This record gives sequence, structure tokens and C-alpha cells, in this order.
Amino acid sequence: MLWEKRPLPIGTEFFDELREKECYYVDKTGLIAELLRSQAKVTLFTRPRRFGKTLAMTTLKCFFEIGANPSLFEGLAISRERELCEQHMGKYPVVFVSLKGVDAANFTRAREQMGSVIARAAERLDFLVHSEKLTDKDKDSFRALQYYSMSEQAMTDSLWTFCRLLEKHYGRKAVLLIDEYDVPLQKAFYAGYYDEMVGLIRNMFAQALKTNDSLERAVLTGCLRISKESIFTGMNNLQVFTVADSAFSDCFGFTDAEVRDLMDYYGLTGSYESAKEWYDGYRFGEEAIYCPWDMVNYIYDLRFNPSDTPRNFWANSSSNDAVREFVRRMDAGSARRELQVLADGGTVKKRIHQELTYREMYTTVENLWSLLYMTGYLTSAGKPDEEGIPLTIPNREIRTIFADQIMELFREETRNDGESLKRLCGAFAAGDAAGVEKAFGGYLRRAISIRDTSVRKARKENFYHGILMGLLAYKADWIVTSNRESGDGYSDILVEAEDGSLGIVIEVKYAEDGSLESSAREALAQIETKRYDEVFADEGIENVLKYGIACYKKRCRVMLGDG
Repeated sequence: MLWEKRPLPIGTEFFDELREKECYYVDKTGLIAELLRSQAKVTLFTRPRRFGKTLAMTTLKCFFEIGANPSLFEGLAISRERELCEQHMGKYPVVFVSLKGVDAANFTRAREQMGSVIARAAERLDFLVHSEKLTDKDKDSFRALQYYSMSEQAMTDSLWTFCRLLEKHYGRKAVLLIDEYDVPLQKAFYAGYYDEMVGLIRNMFAQALKTNDSLERAVLTGCLRISKESIFTGMNNLQVFTVADSAFSDCFGFTDAEVRDLMDYYGLTGSYESAKEWYDGYRFGEEAIYCPWDMVNYIYDLRFNPSDTPRNFWANSSSNDAVREFVRRMDAGSARRELQVLADGGTVKKRIHQELTYREMYTTVENLWSLLYMTGYLTSAGKPDEEGIPLTIPNREIRTIFADQIMELFREETRNDGESLKRLCGAFAAGDAAGVEKAFGGYLRRAISIRDTSVRKARKENFYHGILMGLLAYKADWIVTSNRESGDGYSDILVEAEDGSLGIVIEVKYAEDGSLESSAREALAQIETKRYDEVFADEGIENVLKYGIACYKKRCRVMLGDG
């Protein structure tokens, strides 16, 4: 039975909790072996949000920390690396901090939140105040970190202090894990206290990562590789692995084989193609990767209703500011054409700058291309060359995010163009098919469309349907409804004047082969066959206009049916 299967780890970011609850786990412990074989003192992994960074960090914590529970790793890839396990499992004191909660509206509050993060780390290490190997001065230094209102110096020294005291207590150098290191910087940039936060984090990292003799190794995660000049000043011991690197490429996110196993386990292989269309398409190094957050949530939905269609889980986990700004900047000339190429499912070749500061990211369109690539809104579609990396929108889910922002920009533009909207609505009301065709065609030529060649005809029709709905909403005294039950089916668009003087039936078709004339006639025939106009007769509306509209790329054909 489906519900006798292992539970899905919805919202579970802690490796030990996931294993103790016997949740379904996609084995990513190969990360540990690969990390141990690398000789970097400090390692930074950058991946888009929702790709399992925190789970990876808690896995490292459970493996390295003194007192580790070997049973958590039974049957997993790392357990077959016996020599590595004997040398490193449970052998190190660990300092673990997550900065994802440092997201205040001002620096004073952000500093308090940073203090709270450090105080919670101190709480986990409270045994140090009873250590016979620490001096009274050492213990005073530790106690200074137990309250969020600690001094500036104590906060700056905090991670270094933890490592130093743990080494004195255990006689072993410490492993330092810093999760989501760049979240405070992102929040500070948007809230206007970026310089203060850069200064704080730079000083903390300099102490903890550069001049720390008590450090065995450190691992950091984040979405972006912030410029060395901004945060990692003078750190020659830092190795960075981004989405462009082949090393560790399968350690974050799900591979195709892992997704197939996951769906087979829950008996949902029939939904594999939908999952691939919506959530696959990321390319890390040479590896094709699915977003794990999406896959786990989609499987969860399917367990309740196996016929559920995919939906956008990623969009609601962030503000998508980068896409919004990108779409606005691309709304002109050659840049607009490049956005149209992406929207059509094509590729655009660009040079990527992986080391940026937040202050630089929005200064040029070129930097925005880099930002979208590093944060997962765009992905590579092939190997880079001297001209750059071929970039594309990875999947259907991200395409809907672009579509939403493109449509929002379109709606803003049209709202500011009252004369054109008045002409369009006036032509509809007057039965002027040629006038409708001219006005609507003008909008299509200006609009950036999401209608790539890989989607089914019905989805292409939805794009044009959505544009019409937005345009017709201009008339305040019109009631515009979509897919409303009428006659023997559901009509695309119905328009009713509030005073009952007019009814309009619109059926939209996509001319797959470019034959606009025949497709427009097909649309009119469907209105007649399905008797979509009956709803108006039932309401006593006698003046009814019927429009068959066919669209193909940037062109349209509008026909008026018989009364």
C-alpha cells in the first residue's frame, strides 16, 4: 500500500531527524568522501535555494562530530569508505551555525539576530563552562557569547573563540560549518545597511577562517560566490565549487536515476514525464539535476491524488526579485529579443561573472545574467567557449516565473495606454473584426510571449487567452469571465455589459501550422457547435457578438460570426 511506504522528508533539513524517522533518503553521503579527499582547508559550495544545502551541512555535522552515531550512516555510500570512517567519523568537535535567519530590516536588529545565532551555538556547547581544561579567562570568553547582546569584539571573535576553546577541551582541532553565509548580505543589500553587514561578516570570517590555528576544516554554503574583495579578503585557503563545476555536481539536487528510483518506490512512474518537464533541466557541471524541494513536494501531492498536475513550489519560497528586475531591464531592443529567445525555449550565450558583490549585481544587465545563472533561474545548455556559456530557462516551473513577470510588465504597460485599450474594446463592441485584429495584433507584436515550441497546443492558446483577458479587463462596466460553462461546454472568454445591452463570445485557437484563416473558422464553428451563446439567451441578452480568433507567434486573425 502507498501509505505503508517510508514518509517523505517534507520540511526536514536535519540529517539525524530524517534518518531516525526512517524517511525516504536520497543518499548524498558521497559528499563526505569527496570532501575528505580534497585538501582544501575552507570549502564553499554555492547552489540555488531549495537544493539541499542545509541537509548536506547537517549530514557533515552528524558525521564529523564527537559522539557521532554510526547507525545513522548504515547502508549509505560513506559507510563503504571504511578507512575514511575510521579516521574521521566522530573525531572532531563541530561548530555549526546557520545564518539564514539573519534577515532584519535594519542593522541594529540584524546584529541582534546574529548575536542570537551565536548564543544558540554557545548553548549547544554549554559543557565548556565546566571544562577542567579551560582557564577562568577562557570560560569568561565563552560566557560572553551566551547572550545576544554581546559586545562587537566578542561577536567578531565568536567563531574563532568556539574553535579555540573546543580544541583546548578535546585536544582536537574543530570543524566549522556555516550554512547560508550570504543570506545576511542579501537582506542587508535590500534593506540599505549592506556596508555595515559586510564589515561584520568580513571581520568574523577573517578571524574564523584565515587566522585560526584551531581549525581542522571549514565548509560554507550559500547561493552566491561573493567577491573575495568583499568578504573573503586575503583567504588563499578557500576553494569554491559552483554550479559550473563538475566536482560535487551530483551532491546537491536529484539526478535522473535518483528521481526514477524515488517515483518507482512510491508507484508513481506514470508521472515521471511530468516531473521531468517541470523540475528537471538544471545542469551542474556535466550533471543533469532536478530540484529536490520540488520533487519531494510533487510526490507528496501525488500520494494524495495520483492524477494531480505539477505546480510551482519554487516561486513561493522567494520573492523572485532577480527575475522581476531582469524582465524590466530587458524590455527594449536587442535585449528584448534575447528575452524572447529564452521565452521560446532557446539559448542565449553570455559571459558569466561568478564573483560579484550584491552592490554590483543590479548595476548592469550583464551582471543580471550572471545572477540568474548562479541562482538557478537560468542554467547552462552546453559547454562554454570563448564567447560564453549558452544559457536557457531550465524547466516548466521556472518558465512560469518568467511568464508571470512578463505578463505583469505587459499589464503595467497596457494600463498606461488607455487610448489603445479604448480602441480595442470599442472594436469588439462594434462588431469590427478588422479593428480588433489590428489592435490585438499590435499588442502581440509588442508582447514578449511564453509559447515555446515544446509545449502542447492548448498551452500555447492559454498565453493568447491570458493576454486577451488582461486587455478586456480595461472596461470597468464589462464582466469578463474565462472558461465559464455555457451551452454544451466551456467557452474561452465571455464578456457581458453590466446593463445587459451586449454579450460577446470569444474562442481562441493556436494555428499550429500557421493557417490563421482555417483556425479562426474552426473557432467560430466551435462556438456554434457547442452553443456557447446560450448563456446570454438565458439572461435575456439579445445583442450577442461571436469572435473566432486564431493566433500564430506574433500574428492573429479575427473573424466575426453570424448573429
